[in-house]
Amino acid sequence: MPNATLMDGKAKAAELTRRITEETAGLAREHRVRPGLAVVIAGDDPASQVYVRNKKRTAENCGFHSVQHTLASNTPEREILALVEQLNTDPAIHGILVQLPLPGHIDEQRVTQAVSPDKDVDGFHFLNIGKLTAGRTDDAFVPCTPAGCLLMIEDRHGRDLSGLDAVVIGRSNIVGKPMASLLLAANATVTVCHSRTRNLPDVARRADILVAAVGRANMVEGDWIKPGATVLDVGINRVQKTVDGETRSVLTGDVDFEAARRVAGAITPVPGGVGPMTIVMLMANTMKSARAHLARRACGDS
Repeated sequence: MPNATLMDGKAKAAELTRRITEETAGLAREHRVRPGLAVVIAGDDPASQVYVRNKKRTAENCGFHSVQHTLASNTPEREILALVEQLNTDPAIHGILVQLPLPGHIDEQRVTQAVSPDKDVDGFHFLNIGKLTAGRTDDAFVPCTPAGCLLMIEDRHGRDLSGLDAVVIGRSNIVGKPMASLLLAANATVTVCHSRTRNLPDVARRADILVAAVGRANMVEGDWIKPGATVLDVGINRVQKTVDGETRSVLTGDVDFEAARRVAGAITPVPGGVGPMTIVMLMANTMKSARAHLARRACGDS
């Protein structure tokens, strides 16, 4: 069997970014409105700093009104909550993203639930989670990573996944659970696996669609893959690798890429697969929020 088709998230994200940029220009022309995205980051976590820079750059490239609030790691929780409330009431802001993880003294759930559901472009508020679980995604914000994964799956299999077995490895609220909800809504037969799943390799081998989101480098081995399966690797792990006698830090996914690509039908690389889609789906959610704001304003609600 030839090597699997690479699912190019970078190219897909660039295509979506162009569409969102055109839509932004149209909103500015017709309504004198620009989608507004506010990012709140507390502390100096290196990975978070990189993510926030990438999100800010993409927002600016799309023509958004982009705001970043960078707070010290010892900022009291009450100050972060006050900032979130200020952004909730700011008419120029349509999306609020609180970069996780937050410093240890801050209750992450309290902060994420303080974000207005109408501006919760990360899809972490319980109201949006409930709508997703109930299959009401038209007026909900879906978490960005699983939303991006679904678009890539649809490119491969179409929007109706009837008759396909999907296995999600990982049960986080950010990826695993919402991914399962989206696959169920698309009529796939879904199994969610986790650290207590027995015979995990055997379960994974049943998957026509396999989503790996556990945060363990190269955990999914090549012989876990059903021949011809579609594999989405959500993992982003830094590992030390020696190349030509030099040890360097490299990014790798949760899937043993070289082994899996010899078996799978299609696979996302790391980097360049799911990551770029996550960022562009944040922009798509912010655009969705801006349009909903305009619709409410036209009805006199705000």
